[in-house]
Amino acid sequence: MNGMKTAMLLAALTALFMALGYMFGGSGGAMIALVLAAGMNLFTYWNADKLVLRMHHAREVDARSAPEFYGIVAELARRAGMPMPRVYLVDDPNPNAFATGRNPEHAAVAATTGLLSMLTREEVAGVMAHELGHVRNRDTLIMTMVATIAGAISMIANFGLFFSHGDNRPNPLVAILAVVMAPFAAMIVQFAISRTREFGADRAGAEISGNPQALASALRKIAGPAQRIPSIAAERNPAAAQLYIVPTQVSELFSTHPATEKRIAALQAMGTGTQPPPARRSALDPLRRS
Repeated sequence: MNGMKTAMLLAALTALFMALGYMFGGSGGAMIALVLAAGMNLFTYWNADKLVLRMHHAREVDARSAPEFYGIVAELARRAGMPMPRVYLVDDPNPNAFATGRNPEHAAVAATTGLLSMLTREEVAGVMAHELGHVRNRDTLIMTMVATIAGAISMIANFGLFFSHGDNRPNPLVAILAVVMAPFAAMIVQFAISRTREFGADRAGAEISGNPQALASALRKIAGPAQRIPSIAAERNPAAAQLYIVPTQVSELFSTHPATEKRIAALQAMGTGTQPPPARRSALDPLRRS
């Protein structure tokens, strides 16, 4: 059901993009819009992970530099039957995590130092299982495509009015309405797709970790601090916020994520699950020694 809903919303976003192209450039404009969307998606398909990691100044870690954090991800990937992703650490007090990459074979997961210092080992495992859920569901590719098309809609809406001419120039009132409403409509569709994928990643993460309660506990702990503590990368580029496991400094109406309380309730409804063995409070301790 979620896959069908995402496909329909993505189709609506593409149709909106082509409709704007047709409005400002006729059939030729629609074709140009389609080619532009395809070119932008092709570029992001191959380069999105590099851009995202560079945006966050993320540093890659391994079993020597971050043994416990890397070991958590390795164990979760093994349990999920997935290729081992590259593992990154972001020096940021905002407690968050994200995944990127075009497919499971070319994926990367990252967590901030703020998240690792705040959560127990079991909670960190729940969060990283959520990110692996995004990878397994190929959400990283879907959300990259969505962000690209949404950005292109805003661009064509802003510039189309000035570059249209002759018979292709729309009624001025209609054009102004399109310039105002099209980016807003694209944003709403983008939010709807993102919220759908977050629920799916929560379910996948609970299955991978075998401990939905740990993920619920992690969400409960980090939701408030993630809103209060500025995110360095999100302040530089607000589009980064849609990557995170919890939103940063946004209202629920304009959030790319469903309400955290609803996510926690859904995870609690899944049952207690299998608890991993107890460990020390923070997953960051080994990193401090590296």
